[in-house]
Amino acid sequence: MSEIAIIVEFQLKPGKQAEFEKLIRAHAERSLKEEKGCLRFDVLQPLDSDGSLIADCIWLTELYANKEAVKEHEDSPRMPILGEAIGPLVANKRLIKAAHI
Repeated sequence: MSEIAIIVEFQLKPGKQAEFEKLIRAHAERSLKEEKGCLRFDVLQPLDSDGSLIADCIWLTELYANKEAVKEHEDSPRMPILGEAIGPLVANKRLIKAAHI
């Protein structure tokens, strides 16, 4: 298998977006810097049909070189720390893994 994409959709608790964004952007930067198999890590805010930002919703799109790079990311000692920090900010989370074709 070649590259693997991860897509995560976070529905945030009201009023928690700024705090969440700060934490997740730092995580994205460190993943790109520290994990050579992390090829891309974007933090996105979806748009409504009228072009306005959808509040309290953040998407992550990540691209990894292979399954070993995904495992390295998932096993990073930063992950439990991040989970603890963002847990109280998140109302719902959906994670999708996909082959990059």
